[in-house]
Amino acid sequence: EAYKTKPDVDGAFKFVGGERTPWEGDITEVTSPIIDDSTGKRALIGRVAALQESDAVEAVEAAAKAWDKGQGTWPQMSLAARIAAIRRFIDCLKPSRERIVNALMWEICKNSTDAAAEYGRTMKFAEAVIDALEGSDSTEAFGDWTTVSGIRGRVRRGPVGVTMMLAPFNYPLNEMYAMMIPAMLMGNVIVLKLPAIGGLAHLLTVDALKEALPPGVINFVTGAGRKTMGPIMKTGLVDCLGFIGGAKATDALIAQHPQPHRLKVFSQLEGKNIAVVLPDADLEVAVKQIVLGSLTYNGQRCTACKLVMAHESIADEFTKKFIEQVGALKTGLPWEGAAITPLPEPAKPDYLEGLLADAIGHGAAVANAAAGG
Repeated sequence: EAYKTKPDVDGAFKFVGGERTPWEGDITEVTSPIIDDSTGKRALIGRVAALQESDAVEAVEAAAKAWDKGQGTWPQMSLAARIAAIRRFIDCLKPSRERIVNALMWEICKNSTDAAAEYGRTMKFAEAVIDALEGSDSTEAFGDWTTVSGIRGRVRRGPVGVTMMLAPFNYPLNEMYAMMIPAMLMGNVIVLKLPAIGGLAHLLTVDALKEALPPGVINFVTGAGRKTMGPIMKTGLVDCLGFIGGAKATDALIAQHPQPHRLKVFSQLEGKNIAVVLPDADLEVAVKQIVLGSLTYNGQRCTACKLVMAHESIADEFTKKFIEQVGALKTGLPWEGAAITPLPEPAKPDYLEGLLADAIGHGAAVANAAAGG
């Protein structure tokens, strides 16, 4: 029955300058790690336009036109008007909620609870940012009129300009909007590079964006990042780069900007988090929290616990309890209430097997080998 909800998202279009235009070029088929019973292969769930260099440059030029050196419609709007427009956007998204959540489940195999939570959490974040901004005059230093050394003034936040944003597959909506919403509120215009995996959810937002925002405020770039991102940076039109991912890719993009010294950068790169278990720890609590922290959404989170260090006096007992709780986790498909679901990246299982083999080769032991670990 669940297979009847398989999405079919037609992303064969460009969304640039506020216009959705049909795409006649190369297409990338989007498949799910969930196997289609009728074909025995990865389920086909959509298609995306594979934009070329010239199309990517068109997107950043549309953003630059909307910015117009700070004189464009969006940056010149009052803060109240921008807040109203973004609230309008949130309202316009509501009819697409179920399709967005379903796309997250099928494309990145986030279980039904987590997929729904990503949408809900993202909308709550947007409202929280708006609430904080509306009250910022009374909470920020110098937000209200202040006299210092005989000079009266106040501080106001302002836009930077054209912002290019790239977010990862694991939280494609939440991570992108965590950058995008604050930037939009301040009057920035944006080029969104949709993730190669996880981009379908964004394609389902186009109608809401068209309805709520002036042309060119948000522009999509789909297709290969290696082919499209460099040409955008080389134009010099990008004023700010928002990137969540790896340091190498970030450094490579920055280096392609003709004036990297003036490029503002917001980056979140390669978190490597460690859990430390001390001798006096409550092991029941420690194990429960570390299982939650390390294996929520298969551990595919920058905030996941990647390493665990347990004091030698309790290490054996901790390991025993940890194995038991990991073994109790349900595996299965997203709509089955599973904690461990299929991995969306086709090459990732082999990569993980390689890491495991490397660790064993250096003397590690598989603690839960009897359970198939």
